[in-house]
Amino acid sequence: MGVVDHFHHGNVSKPEQSSPPAGSVPAVPTAADERLRRESWFKHLLGRPEFAALAGTVMVFIVFAIGAGDSGMFNLDGIMNWSQVAAYLGILAVGACLLMIAGEFDLSIGSMIGFAGMMVALPTMYFHWPIELAILFAFAGSMALGALNGYLVMRTRLPSFIVTLAFLFILRGLTLALSVMFADRTIISGVGDVAAKSALAHALFQGVAFHGFFTWLGHIGLVKLLDNGQPLVPGVPKVIVWWFALAAIGAFTLAKTRFGNWIFAVGGDANAAKNVGVPVKSVKIRLFVLTAFCSCLFAVLQVCDIGSAAADRGLQKEFEAIIAAVIGGTLLTGGYGSVVGASFGALIFGVVQIGISYTNIDSDWFRVFLGIMLLFAVLFNHYVRSRVAASR
Repeated sequence: MGVVDHFHHGNVSKPEQSSPPAGSVPAVPTAADERLRRESWFKHLLGRPEFAALAGTVMVFIVFAIGAGDSGMFNLDGIMNWSQVAAYLGILAVGACLLMIAGEFDLSIGSMIGFAGMMVALPTMYFHWPIELAILFAFAGSMALGALNGYLVMRTRLPSFIVTLAFLFILRGLTLALSVMFADRTIISGVGDVAAKSALAHALFQGVAFHGFFTWLGHIGLVKLLDNGQPLVPGVPKVIVWWFALAAIGAFTLAKTRFGNWIFAVGGDANAAKNVGVPVKSVKIRLFVLTAFCSCLFAVLQVCDIGSAAADRGLQKEFEAIIAAVIGGTLLTGGYGSVVGASFGALIFGVVQIGISYTNIDSDWFRVFLGIMLLFAVLFNHYVRSRVAASR
């Protein structure tokens, strides 16, 4: 039995019933048995953690369909633009969401992006490592730092907010210092050209997927072709493929596996989870490793796609990832949330950030809108938390 079965909403709850005395006729429940607590489909939907994000996504699409519907925002190339922005944040939001459900935060996500990018660029461009080895080094180094983050939080019992805030400054400072020390600059270019010559790096992290399919769509008239015969939209950016893959794995893990139950359990009540045999420390450390992996994946995709690494990459991404998770229904107190909801939260970011440029609205209003969305999400999540507590 899972420790946190009460987190799965929509089940009909029945009071325990004792067996009827011998020789008695068992009561036949009527169609409107008052012992059964029935719940309408709307209340069931309202209790889902991703409901607020789904509603917000629909609202955002309606607003931009009215305000920018004829601007090309919803043409195929426009869709790829805002989907790519959403995908980068979505990768971070998956890791942040799972860690927040477990009751912890990682504020070093943004600094890890810049640091991981330098771990790819410096060995490749200045020490002449094969880029595959540099990418492997970046993932190993990032995940080791994530494990250290988790170990320190578990060992010292300090709030993860404080420990990872320290790493935010440490990693940002190291990124600046090492880039200046070895390259005498804070931006290192040329990595994209090296990645393009590597079959493995190019296949996994650079360019687009399904190019042949989009070319075929162009030749049958469904996608606009350029003068050279290539489709205007050459394919799906690799970052979107990675986002969908991570979100699918995260959602499946959370909903269908024992480890997913453990994540809910340690976020809901770590002591109770420990008492029934859940390896609380191990679960949390693994999730810190996951957030570091997501940050490194963001960095590698960005470095290979843009072609350069910069010491200031990832600024404020830790807060955007947390906001996306909260908009997606994840409680700041842990024990409740949804990877699907966090992905919708990231989608809202992408649509609004790119969509504003298709309208006459000043881009400065982007942050105002995000703040309003965050406030709405927190208030809604507070209502859901009260509802969950009342139903226990």
